Order: sequence, then C-alpha cells, then structure tokens
Amino acid sequence: MAGDLLGTCRTIITTCAELGLSVASAESLTAGRFIATLVDVPGASAVVRGGLVTYATDLKATLAGVDADRLEETGPVDPVVAAEMAVGAARACVADIGVSCTGVAGPDPQDGKEVGLVYTAVAFGSRAQVLEHRFTGGREAIRTRTVETMVERLGEFTTKLAFGPPAE
Repeated sequence: MAGDLLGTCRTIITTCAELGLSVASAESLTAGRFIATLVDVPGASAVVRGGLVTYATDLKATLAGVDADRLEETGPVDPVVAAEMAVGAARACVADIGVSCTGVAGPDPQDGKEVGLVYTAVAFGSRAQVLEHRFTGGREAIRTRTVETMVERLGEFTTKLAFGPPAE
C-alpha cells in the first residue's frame, strides 16, 4: 500500500474512532479491496463494521437494498445505484457511514457504459454524495484507482465531520 494511502487510512480510522463513527462498504468492481485496505490499519476494528461485495448485479438489490426496478432500467453503473449502495451498506452493516463503488473495469464495456466509468458514493444517514469518475488504463489500474478514490473521499468526508469546512 502506498504511504499516502496508508496515512489517509490511519487518519480515517483515528478520526472515526474519536468521533465514535463506524464505516461499511458496498463494492462492485473492487470486490472488497476498499474495506480490506481500511482494515490494514491496526485498530480498524473499532471503526469498520463490514463490507458487502455486490459484484453481481442482483446482489446490489438483495444485499444492499438497491431498487430492483432501477437496476433493470439503468443497469448497475449508475449514480443513483451508487448512492443506494452506500446507504444500503450502512443500513445492512449498522454503520454510520457507507461508502460504495460501481463501474466498468473492463476489458469490455458493460450495458453501453465505457470502460473506466466509475461512480463512488459516501453516505451518512439516508443521504449520499456521488461522484462520477473516468479512469484510464487497464482493468487493474481502474480497480486500484477506484480504491484510492474511495479512501480519499472518505478521508475528506471524515475530516469535514471532525473539523467543519475549511476557513475562508
């Protein structure tokens, strides 16, 4: 694990522990790598509740609670699906914060969505913030960049919870 990524994970674990917050994930293309990255930090058990690997589309509905009609209409690579996955992960794992990802790592497009299109979401309560990403490179590079982005986003979110917005 890269030093900066490990440092961010340590900060997330420390901040969440100090705030009494817990974290869970619902991961598709990363297949659990995000939550595994967090638990590489000693003390993560005080914060990390668990993770759902919802690699198959139907599991996004059955495990994470994503609306099945939405999945049929848009497919799994969709911003609303990402939001529902994050909220559903927190709910299913009884966590304060949910983090999710859904996207196309390749090698081929999926449901008309190009390789490298990824949505990540961070949820707190019933609200989620979703970002769209367009990653380049091969399958491994896209999956790695997705995990890095999820860690970065959770780090930014927990920092704002702990310290509020930056002073202007």
